[in-house]
Amino acid sequence: MNLQSDDFELFGLPQRFGQDRAAIDARWKELQREAHPDKFAAQGAAAQRVAMQWSVRINEAWQRLKDPLRRAAYLCELHGQPVNAENNTAMPADFLMQQMQWREDLDEATGEAALQALLNEVNAARREALQSLAELIDVQVDYPAAVAQVRSLMFIERFASEVNQRIDACHDAVDTADKGQSGS
Repeated sequence: MNLQSDDFELFGLPQRFGQDRAAIDARWKELQREAHPDKFAAQGAAAQRVAMQWSVRINEAWQRLKDPLRRAAYLCELHGQPVNAENNTAMPADFLMQQMQWREDLDEATGEAALQALLNEVNAARREALQSLAELIDVQVDYPAAVAQVRSLMFIERFASEVNQRIDACHDAVDTADKGQSGS
């Protein structure tokens, strides 16, 4: 193993967006067994420190590879197209309009059913964005376009998280109301 290897090399995977999550997880377990610091106890503290570095490096790679959004951003970066989401917020007009509509829908949602319908719509957009990333990266090898899609997906995932929080708040409110009624 080489600490300078990219994540794909480290895991023995092709450098592409489409990956098998089970294969990533299996390889992570394998690599962790190989690098576990306890295996190097007889070789002394220095060997254990190196093994610990390896373990941290393997975990970092696994975190990037297992998450499609992080994997796409990493691939873009490896190909000279960093996402720079904090500095580059440009989005297509139609996506900005969709964001505004979703925000309005979230503000106007009064119950769990409306929130769930919105979440379903957002999840469909997420699936579409992931399919687009697979096409842009693995087929067209168009990293500049993939960067724009990664930024869109970042928004979609943050927004889905907000909708999920609102759904959880609805559940909490119902649980609280149920407890209040059963206590009377």
